Amino acid sequence: MLAQTMANALARRGLHYGWVVVAVTFLTSLSIAGTVGLGGVFITPMAREFGWNAADLSSVFAIRLLLFGLMAPFAAAFMERYGVRNIIVLALALVIGGMAAGVVATSLWQFVLLWGVVVGFGTGLTAMVLGATVASRWFEERRGLVLGLLTAAVATGQLAFLPLAAWLTEHFGWRMALAPTMISLGLAAALVLLFMQDRPADVGQRAFGAAPLRPGEAPVPPPVRVGNVGTAVARAFSILNESARSLPFWVLFGTFFICGLSTAGLVQTHFISLCGDFGMPQVDAASTLAMMGAFDFVGTILSGWLSDRYNNRSLLFWYYGLRGLSLLWLPQSAFTFYGLSLFAMFYGLDWVATVPPTVKLAGRYFGAEKAPLVFGWIFAGHQIGSAVAAWGGGLSRTLLASYLPAFYIAGVMCLVAAGSVFLLRDKRAPAREAPSAA
Repeated sequence: MLAQTMANALARRGLHYGWVVVAVTFLTSLSIAGTVGLGGVFITPMAREFGWNAADLSSVFAIRLLLFGLMAPFAAAFMERYGVRNIIVLALALVIGGMAAGVVATSLWQFVLLWGVVVGFGTGLTAMVLGATVASRWFEERRGLVLGLLTAAVATGQLAFLPLAAWLTEHFGWRMALAPTMISLGLAAALVLLFMQDRPADVGQRAFGAAPLRPGEAPVPPPVRVGNVGTAVARAFSILNESARSLPFWVLFGTFFICGLSTAGLVQTHFISLCGDFGMPQVDAASTLAMMGAFDFVGTILSGWLSDRYNNRSLLFWYYGLRGLSLLWLPQSAFTFYGLSLFAMFYGLDWVATVPPTVKLAGRYFGAEKAPLVFGWIFAGHQIGSAVAAWGGGLSRTLLASYLPAFYIAGVMCLVAAGSVFLLRDKRAPAREAPSAA
């Protein structure tokens, strides 16, 4: 009722309700991503408190990152079957409950269960497919810009809470550092319950940029999905079976694996500890990550704008190539404030700029209706790469007493990804797809 009233009020002023949905989705994605990103702050203080090594703690956050991605294709199917609003509420409940229960955990297996599995499932129910779903359903025009905004929320959220979390950890302990994220999650849950709607037809509108409704015309209702959880899971695997027969799927999956390997799994998880090895205080290192987040916010929105106007394969070539060069240069920064500031600016602009062109290419090759599900599987590749880097970086530190080999490997892999995007053949029109079963 409140959503319909607001939609009518905005329509009288020439504003589309889709922008309200984008705002609520932005806060939700920012808050959930903030939960995913806290691991980098907690590794050192938790290791001191419990006597665990970096590899032990990295396994907890690697599981979270892995589930954050592996749930993505099923999340898209669940949203299709049960509605975006219901799935977001469930996701927020799991994340809040898992994080709160972790405050009283004392054993490694408890953290694996609560912060790895429960929070991993919760964050995975939204992941980046939430933004792809909202953009695909609510926007015919400005879709690339919306994807850029919502992708920026995910990436920036993973970094934005870090300076405050690091300061709270230093002065009050790591448990108190959870408070800002928990408050943000609670606020997001309230706004989702009040204002989130699944499709434009729910408030009597069409997607932004679609032909306006004629006087007296009712919007076409969404297709009715029947079945249960098994049906939704089966559809996710059906889309995988279909899309995995094509080269574009594997190119996008492989490059996104490298994207995760070189961002969330490595830099987000281990950058603070890496800087600590070179004598930089934790709060300063977290502030550098937050600086990356600020530049990432600009870069990802700009990437969304560019993806609406320029060749997406070329954009991916430049994004991966420049990211690889920045990671290879990082050890040359000498970990001074000046050197790391340059790295934060250069690398931050490119943090997840790869997402808008990847989503656009998925839509181009597999069609707009299937794009969220296909992207869900591609994003699973991203998070598999993240988990490999999160665990591998901790292993490198444990066995070789240095994180640097992991950073060099990630840099080289980015250059490989840059070259591989040219395996994609240029396709300017979406593939024709058979009608899906209702």
